[in-house]
Amino acid sequence: MRRSRSGWVLPAYMWLVLIYLFLPVFVVIAFSFNDINRGFNVVWQGFTIRHWLDPFRVPDIVESLGTSLVIAFLSAAVATVLGTLIALALVRYRFRGRSTTNVFLFLPMATPEVVLGSSLLALFITLRVATGFWTIVIAHILFNISYAVVTVRARITGFDRHLEEAAMDLYSDEWNTFRRVTLPMILPGVLAAFMLGFALSFDDFIITNFNSGTVQTWPMYVWGASRRGIPPQVNVWATAIFILTTVAMFVNLRIQGRRAARSADV
Repeated sequence: MRRSRSGWVLPAYMWLVLIYLFLPVFVVIAFSFNDINRGFNVVWQGFTIRHWLDPFRVPDIVESLGTSLVIAFLSAAVATVLGTLIALALVRYRFRGRSTTNVFLFLPMATPEVVLGSSLLALFITLRVATGFWTIVIAHILFNISYAVVTVRARITGFDRHLEEAAMDLYSDEWNTFRRVTLPMILPGVLAAFMLGFALSFDDFIITNFNSGTVQTWPMYVWGASRRGIPPQVNVWATAIFILTTVAMFVNLRIQGRRAARSADV
């Protein structure tokens, strides 16, 4: 009886934590349907779908959103490629300075964003580089590489090297072995690193604010609009991004589940 009574405690605690985490998201979704034209979108005025029918009403929102998407894609792609190569080198090779390299890779993750952003700004000013789009990309690549290395290295650590040796025994060269054996095996980790880098870059504000110049990203627009009232279209686009991310996550889980089932059958 004691077990049956205490069996609901952990599930109830779990659901309370999930509600606490997702309550702000649900508020954002709900206020995308708020019947308001201007001012602060914090008081419910009534239900409407006209903001969803005209999400491009505020041009600055679309422009800043497109800028953030491009920056996030470029920085995540470059950081994933570099991070994958670094992870392969750290896991498979022993070289002088390997431990030091591990320490330096964790520094961008441990350094406060204010310090990192101001340091990058000082570097760009010293080199006389005008801040703008490409300085944001460079800054985002810098802190994304560390997350990419950690994510891909976790996948490579459990990789069976005998598969590569078997491919080499069948007269496959290094490039074909990597392309046909190694990369498909570590691809889930590579994709996870890319998605993590994309999310971190898209969401970054502090480092971007130091190195953006006149370029305005999505977080910077939302921060500036919060002083005079965030348009409901911001909630619309935020809800659309949340829905797309959730759908992509469930599709990925479904694909991974099918692959696991096929592997179990084999």
